[in-house]
Amino acid sequence: MRPFTNLIPFEDAKRIVLENVKPIEDVEEVNLLDALGRVLAEDIISPINVPPFARAAEDGYAVRAEDTYGAGQYAPKEFKLVGEINTGEYKEIKVGKGECIRIATGAMLPEGADAVVRVEDTEEDGNIVRVYRPVHPGFDVAPEGEDIKKGEKILAKGTILNPPKIGALAAMGIAKVKVYRRPKIAVLPSGNELMVPGEKIEKGKIYDVNTYTISSVIRENGGEPIIFPFVIDDKEDIENKLMESLKYDMVVFSGGSSVGDRDMLIDVVSKHAKILFHGVQIKPGKPTWCARGDKLIFGMPGFPASCLNDSYQFLGPAVRKMARLPPKKERVVKARMARRITSTLGRMQFFTVHLKDGYAYPAYKTSGAITSLADSDGYIIIPANSDLVEKDEEIEVHLWGD
Repeated sequence: MRPFTNLIPFEDAKRIVLENVKPIEDVEEVNLLDALGRVLAEDIISPINVPPFARAAEDGYAVRAEDTYGAGQYAPKEFKLVGEINTGEYKEIKVGKGECIRIATGAMLPEGADAVVRVEDTEEDGNIVRVYRPVHPGFDVAPEGEDIKKGEKILAKGTILNPPKIGALAAMGIAKVKVYRRPKIAVLPSGNELMVPGEKIEKGKIYDVNTYTISSVIRENGGEPIIFPFVIDDKEDIENKLMESLKYDMVVFSGGSSVGDRDMLIDVVSKHAKILFHGVQIKPGKPTWCARGDKLIFGMPGFPASCLNDSYQFLGPAVRKMARLPPKKERVVKARMARRITSTLGRMQFFTVHLKDGYAYPAYKTSGAITSLADSDGYIIIPANSDLVEKDEEIEVHLWGD
């Protein structure tokens, strides 16, 4: 057995990870329907005015505004109805003095008209329309370019595309956009004891959990997981799969990060990359390591709770930086501890809890229990220099996700 030496503080480990991550430079073009959550790799300059023509903002009648002056409830102005324009139609028709054209909301304003009288302020009688209210030029008209002007910069490079921004792109007639490629992260589960969920479990075996939690963290933070077959406890197999994985942007192993005689993964990796740290002063997740060669390589603990916690704390932020996404905004709420809990001096602990009626109840079981996180709403941080949290003590709970 080789004991851990030189455990480093959590803050130092996270700083080292982020210092060794570079944002993706590669660009690809995607269809607008595939652009949600992607990061723009170009400024978007509008090629057209939006709307591309002046249009009616209400159902009514297109008129020359000056012809309505003096109209009132008891002295309506009469107009000759000379046509009709529906949404999506184009008609070479002109509004002259004393004339009007029936027009639908969104329809193109005809030549000669500069206002729309709402239908509720009128009365139609055959080809005569009585107008009971005067309007000013531009009334109920959406002018050309009111929303977006041709040549205007609408979205800047680096913008994260959400539904409203995708809507703006569609309004300009843009069908494809250039975005930064999603980082491809190789996920390599290691261990002779693993089986794929869905297979019939064998004696002495367990289902692989870490591949699914790691991959979910990668996707949640803008990356694309590339899942490898299980790495067995064999130096040649480790070497081969490591070499294959290095063609991707980042590599994540799970398991094989401890100090047992059979945990040879770190020895193989150290031949190809510099070990930045091996062991962090945290619980759960102490055995985590990180290395840097041509690519950043993570070694996550095999125990599911440890693996997932460290994926949240280290892998997620690294993937986000690589994907050009901003750091995730943490949601923190105050609560009172429902029970007295103890911790380990010298190691920062991420202690999971679930919330009820303003109190935080312990959810943490062991580093091997995935329900330590699955049954929790978030976690509290117990500093390395503290070994307990008293009942009724006010604490801050860092919530998972939304």
